[in-house]
Amino acid sequence: MNKHVGVLRNETRAWSEFPADDNGDAMIAAMAAAGVDYVFFTSGSEIGFYQEAVAKAHAQGRKAPKLITVTHEHASLNAALGYAAVSGKPAVTAAHVDCGTQHYGGAVHTAFHTGLPVIITGGGSPTSFPGSGVFGARDGGGHIWLQQSFDQNSIVRQYTKWDHRMQMQDNAGLMISRALQVACTEPCGPVYLTLPREVSLNKINGAKFPTMDQLGVARPAAPDAEGIREIAQRLIKAENPFVLTARSGRNPATVPALVRLCEMLGLPVAQSGLRAYLCFPLDHPLYMSEAHLKDADVVLCLDVDIPWLADSNPPPDSAWVAITDVEPAKRRIPTMEFTADLRLTADPLSVIEALTADAARLITPDDKRRFAARAKVCAEASAKRRNDLAADAKSRSAKSPIDPKWLSHCIGQVLDDNCIVFDETISQNQVHDYLRCSRPGSYFHNPASSGGWSPGAAFGAKLAAPDRDVVGISGDGFYMFGTPIHALWAAKHYNAPYMSIVYQNRSYSTGTLRINRVYGADKSYAAKANYDGGYFDPPIDYAKEAEAAGCYGENVTDPGEIEAALRRGLEQTRKGTPAVISVWLPRLLQKD
Repeated sequence: MNKHVGVLRNETRAWSEFPADDNGDAMIAAMAAAGVDYVFFTSGSEIGFYQEAVAKAHAQGRKAPKLITVTHEHASLNAALGYAAVSGKPAVTAAHVDCGTQHYGGAVHTAFHTGLPVIITGGGSPTSFPGSGVFGARDGGGHIWLQQSFDQNSIVRQYTKWDHRMQMQDNAGLMISRALQVACTEPCGPVYLTLPREVSLNKINGAKFPTMDQLGVARPAAPDAEGIREIAQRLIKAENPFVLTARSGRNPATVPALVRLCEMLGLPVAQSGLRAYLCFPLDHPLYMSEAHLKDADVVLCLDVDIPWLADSNPPPDSAWVAITDVEPAKRRIPTMEFTADLRLTADPLSVIEALTADAARLITPDDKRRFAARAKVCAEASAKRRNDLAADAKSRSAKSPIDPKWLSHCIGQVLDDNCIVFDETISQNQVHDYLRCSRPGSYFHNPASSGGWSPGAAFGAKLAAPDRDVVGISGDGFYMFGTPIHALWAAKHYNAPYMSIVYQNRSYSTGTLRINRVYGADKSYAAKANYDGGYFDPPIDYAKEAEAAGCYGENVTDPGEIEAALRRGLEQTRKGTPAVISVWLPRLLQKD
């Protein structure tokens, strides 16, 4: 494998040669050559080539990805995202024609906003007519005709970087390498391939194609030296600067690098309007969480999509703002109102390192004294914030039903830095503020707005980090969106146990809190009708659902039992059993 052959006709560089009897073999060889470990697979009649090619490669002693059966495509794609987030490697999914592609559902939206390299594939209904002599042509039941759409790729095209329908004339291995090259090039993101049955079964005599590495994954642009110098000078002179983060922590190396820069300049770090990755230790004295920007004079945004909440927390018009990103114009979002004095194209690590080097040459002893004084003020504010949060939570510790902030506090007390946390709770629960995650790659927040990401993502993360405790935290509405039974079954089947913590309030915040915000509690007809459509009460018993999948489930109603229940759940996962801890909370805006 990866043996180079002589220069092919009309080529200027050698391609690699692989044993292959058909295009399916070639596609699997291309994935293996790019380091793809897993194909998250939901069965379909036309994608059986995945099963055959992977089994053949393993039987013949050749490297190939492992098939991971996930019994629903939504959980499958989220698992691929969780794996890519923790491992830093590309992952592949496979689903059945247009129907399976549609089952990916909202996870496609999530994939688009993660900045993660994922190859989403869907089988394609054959179009060669019966009796044509083409292997894999139409046969069997009438559903084959029904599964042909005018443009299957259009189902997901708005949410991918690149898409292609494989054709007979294509070099199948090359197209997989090309898909991986695009997905892994910054800004990383999902690509989509339709794989028609007769194309995957097309016979070939060996395969020759460039691997992803031979095609070359483009490196991000180096930061503009003049732009870096201006940012460094502005930060040094600033009285009340802020660094805003969201996705820079996708590269774990940025976390200690940003700590060095911020400690050198006494820079407070706050979350942008939409967080995604752990970009700065949550327990660091310079971490301000969701700090107000009303007095900021300089704001540095590192790889953020939504820098601040435009209607409630913008910096003053006089503030100087720099936005740095591999794609700072945010072309994938049609309308953007956020202004900036400088937009700089570069990956966050190179920006942080360049700023650190420039600032080190520019600061004076007087600057260092100012920075130390600012850092002290930040540390005092950070300590007060955490102490106030703890005191507030403890004041709620005896409430029944359980208060969500007491639950968040208890979670923060139990989880340590060996945990990898997938958080898709709403902001009112503030679990993020109670966590103590400091290890790079130990915290992820749903980077988009499609709920149901955490069950699948936690399963995929456990495959990538089998020695870590993996925990998904979700409200019950999003938990149900996540098709959790499918993620639990896969986690049990593949010995990749994680723990889910469910905030069970039987309420949609969109159908209750948002109604009040938009229409006013005193004027809203929906409010007067007791928010019909805002509740799902009585709920599903998530503990029993978990038990049905062979997992551990526990319902918690006593506020004094939360920590013990969470520790029992972690103990189960460490013994190999996925766990679901569902905690009973009051309904939003209604008494139980």
